[in-house]
Parts: sequence; structure tokens; C-alpha cells
Amino acid sequence: DHEQPGTVEAIEFSAEDGRPINVISIPVPPRFLRRIRELYGLDRPLWQQFASYATFGHRRPINAVVVIGLLLLANMSLTIRDQLVYLVIFSVASLFLLVRYHTLDEQGFDTIWLAEAYPWWRKHQMEARSSTALSPLIGRETERLAVGWGIISPYTRHPVQVAMDARVTQEAVGRGRFYLGFGASKIFMKHIGEGERRPARPRTAVKEAIEIVRGVLSGEQLDYEGREFTAHVPPLADEAETPREPVPLYVAGTGPRMQELAGQVGDGLLTPSITTPAFVRYTRENLARGADGAGRDPDDIDLGCTIVASIGEDRGRGREGAREIAGMYLANKVQNIQASADTLLEKAELTMDEIRPIAEAM
Repeated sequence: DHEQPGTVEAIEFSAEDGRPINVISIPVPPRFLRRIRELYGLDRPLWQQFASYATFGHRRPINAVVVIGLLLLANMSLTIRDQLVYLVIFSVASLFLLVRYHTLDEQGFDTIWLAEAYPWWRKHQMEARSSTALSPLIGRETERLAVGWGIISPYTRHPVQVAMDARVTQEAVGRGRFYLGFGASKIFMKHIGEGERRPARPRTAVKEAIEIVRGVLSGEQLDYEGREFTAHVPPLADEAETPREPVPLYVAGTGPRMQELAGQVGDGLLTPSITTPAFVRYTRENLARGADGAGRDPDDIDLGCTIVASIGEDRGRGREGAREIAGMYLANKVQNIQASADTLLEKAELTMDEIRPIAEAM
């Protein structure tokens, strides 16, 4: 609506004869409108928009705009109950994730790693969301972008359930576009009280989860009796219509034993946040030790490094964009990971006393 910037006009039609019977203006936050226009090039001349659509055959931008309209219409009736703002924030937040992934796909990005935001993140005004539920949606809304779970905790779901969720994602994204990362997640372990009733065995849990998921996805019969998990799964019929290719399985590790485990059984190793060159060298030594013990070549194992970054046209704004997420990761080291982060902080030449005020401020 060019006459009233920041509004969307909803037209109500008669179900009987199709005549328009009512027009309602719905306010839309200016920042939201600007973002949509930027992401989908709506400020470009119409012929450029049409050329882009005709060339790439993308129907998703149109679908996204339609979805936005439907969300606003669905929520419109709740404004009198003062619920609109909460529903719009929740719905638009999820929608923006899909919009961003579609944009990453169009701009040639390789992989998007989804970190599950467990309830601890509510301290930083972020809702907890499931990576396994979101990843098939991303797969359906993109054509080239690979999806990685980086990471999920074996304490959140039984490994057989993880394999079931992985199969859905595998089917949605297609061949070679899915990576599955396991990590103990001290955040989640703390929230569910893991280790309070009996000693926790996070390394064992991750190892067994990888073995069970790999076995289930292979399609072979699986009878597994472990210290943490048990699984009995019948074989997959030859005529069953489902992907058969293996899924690369990654291990997230901060401490030496978990990093060695990645060398023993993983296809890759994911480092924690606040990764530094010195910590990468330390990690490679642990990875190689585990691989050598299992008779594997460490150079065949992928090593992924987590680096906090923020993209902006202006250096100052870019750095500002990285401050909050860096602060959250540092707070996580104090409040959740603690002792296992000692080497990580030492390699970064940081002390717990230095970052504790940051955690308290966050």
C-alpha cells in the first residue's frame, strides 16, 4: 500500500458471490517490510524481478509473500485480545529463518549448520527450537544448500528417533546435502539434571548414539546393547522407497577424549565456539591420536571450526553485530561448560575471571 507505508490491506470477499465486502488495513513493522523488500529484491524494477523469476524458475519468493499475508490474516482476528504481537513475533521469526535460508541458497552458500537452541538461550531472549523439525523445511525451500545438525544431544532423543528424523531430512534435502552432528551439550545436560542421579557418561552416550544411528540408516538389522542405549530394529525391505546412501556423522568436542572419539568413529569433528588457531592445532593432535588408535587416516576426517562472524557493509556495525553472540558464547563457557572449557580459554589467552563479568552482564 503506497499511500500508507507500513500497512497491508486485507480484502474480505463474499463466499456467496465473490464480491468484496470489507477492507481492513493491517499495520506491519517498517523494519519487517524493509527486510522483505531487501531479501526479495522488491525495490528492483519490475522487469528485473520478472527476469530473475523467469531465469531461475523460483516460485519460493512468491510463496513466501503469500505465506506472510496468510500469517497476518490469520492473526488479524486476535488483535482485540492483544495476542497479535506475540503470534506475529513467533510466526515471523520462524518464517524469517526459511527466508534467510532461501537467500543463502540463491547466493551460493555451501552449508547451513543448525545449532539447537536449548532452554538456556531464553536468558538471551531466544526461544528453544528443534533442528530436526526445521531441517526438512529448509531442504524443501532450497535447491543446493546442505543442512547440518550442529549439534544435537543424544540426551534429547533416543538414537532410533534421531535416525527416523534423519531419514525425513535426508528425503527432503536430497543426496549429499545432509550432515548429522552429535554432541553431549552441557547446556542440555544441566537443564535435565543428567548426572544428578548417577554419574553421566557423555562420551559413551555420543559413541553409542553414532553407532545406533549408523546402523539404523544402513537398513540392516540392528540388535544393540550398550551401557546407555539399547536398540532392536528389523532390516529394511529391499523394495522400500527410501534413501540408501550413508549420512556423514560428526562429533562435537571440546575436551581431548571427545575429540579422540571423533577420530575413532566420526566422519568429522566440530570445534566449540571461541575457536582459535592454537586450539585447532591442539584439536588436530587429539583427532589424530584417536584416528591412529582405530587404524584410520586422520586426513580423511573433516575438521570444522566454529568462528563468530558478522556480515556488514560497515566495519563498526559488523563488529557490533558479533558482540552479542560472542558474549553469549562466553557466558555459556562460564555458566554451562566450565571445567571442560579450561583448555579452550587457555589457548585463547583468556581467563575465567576475565569473562565472568561478561557472563554476569549478559
